[in-house]
Amino acid sequence: MSLKAGDIVAAFSVALALIPQAVAYAALAGVPARHGLYAAGLPLIAAAFFASSRYLQTGPVAITSILTFGALATIATPETSHYAALAALLALMVGVGRVAFGLMRGGWISYLMSQPVMLGFTSAAALLIVISQLPAALGVQPPDGGILADAWWSLSTVGAWEPASIGLSLATVAIIFGGRRMHRLFPGILVAVAVGVTYSVFAGYTGRTVGTLPTSLPPLSLALPWASFPVLLVPAFIIAFVGFAEPTAIARTFAAQDRERWNPTRELLSQGVANVVSGLSGGMPVGGSFARSAINRTAGGRTRWSGAITGVIILAFLPFANVLAPLPRAVLAAIVITAVTQLITIKKLFSVVRTTRPQAIVAWVTAGATIWFAPHVERAVILGVVLSILLHVWRELPVEVRSWFEADTLHLEPMGVLFFASAPALDDAFLNAMAAHPDATHMTLHLEKLGRIDYTGALAVKSLIEEAEQAGLTVDISGVPPHARRIMKGVVGEEVTEEA
Repeated sequence: MSLKAGDIVAAFSVALALIPQAVAYAALAGVPARHGLYAAGLPLIAAAFFASSRYLQTGPVAITSILTFGALATIATPETSHYAALAALLALMVGVGRVAFGLMRGGWISYLMSQPVMLGFTSAAALLIVISQLPAALGVQPPDGGILADAWWSLSTVGAWEPASIGLSLATVAIIFGGRRMHRLFPGILVAVAVGVTYSVFAGYTGRTVGTLPTSLPPLSLALPWASFPVLLVPAFIIAFVGFAEPTAIARTFAAQDRERWNPTRELLSQGVANVVSGLSGGMPVGGSFARSAINRTAGGRTRWSGAITGVIILAFLPFANVLAPLPRAVLAAIVITAVTQLITIKKLFSVVRTTRPQAIVAWVTAGATIWFAPHVERAVILGVVLSILLHVWRELPVEVRSWFEADTLHLEPMGVLFFASAPALDDAFLNAMAAHPDATHMTLHLEKLGRIDYTGALAVKSLIEEAEQAGLTVDISGVPPHARRIMKGVVGEEVTEEA
């Protein structure tokens, strides 16, 4: 896929949004600002060599950043060098996990995370992100009591509010949203940053600012806190797969719109390599950004090399990164808030209630757990996945067994899925039918209405046949589904034929 002229224009357009976002998402993740810029340079170049989608833009993103903060905030002090080293190790672990699954052609995992879990988690995580930015947006310094406690302290301590910070936050929101209404490519984030830096320099802003940024290329190193590897295994696993859901949705959406083929396994490999490089270059876990991918597509990006050019632009910017040093944190907070508000889909959460109550329970429990467990939001994902599995098992557990008696023959017809959890229902139905018709001399077992039969289900059929024969009945099996003939013949025996 050769480079197109539009890729260069698109890359510059994306970079204008990515530079301030990288700094903002670094603050959200709890790492010093320079590490956000490190994660926006080399990882994008590396990802381009493996990407399947020609539009997907990689780099720091909101959901992955809040997951990173949740994984690290309780084991290290944010904004410190040790915390940043842990973030780099986490990125490396996330990347290795994705690369491993990519090499095993494991792109199918992108379809395993149920939509109710993602809906509940994403909405609640986005709400948490907004809440976490309130102190910076209001210009206050709350005691370190956690995301919810700090937000409550910030809102209730009105006397500590800083008018300049509030004004900058509101101005940033107005510029970004107003710019979007004017044109999709209006550089609202860049304009807001320019306004913030200008105000900070010339008005003598005394609130928190970004501070010193790097003026050199990212350092490449394997000197990471490997002793923390076991502690980060579960968070890395969660980020590897939850964080892959967003780029999957982006690439799939654009591929459908352009009527193109898309390879999730290649995208998994691409995102994995990006995270490996981010970890080795002092960055943080990265993912795919819908907003920046949309900018890339709208601005004329036509090949995956636009992402690589964006990374090159970020690297070229690093020697001049200190121009952002005076940028107020209030502006960064507003940038994050405007970026994630579209992810808060309360309307969809209520629509699920009207459509399917069981799935609504999964979505709402996941959402509630995300808030409850903050900052350990990864625990909510685990809870949501477990709840989804239990719901699936519960829905398939009932096996309806229709029975009738005709000419000395007892007929049993199970309907549903015959697996380890539902197998006992078949045996109960047989015993009840035998008790109701003690004069039966023959039994026909109709299996054509079973959607699936696993090994335990086949053993249950064999056990039922043996019990029937011990009771003096002859047994016929009718209508074995084609997909179950092999396992049934292997377990039950010659009673099952290819013509059954």
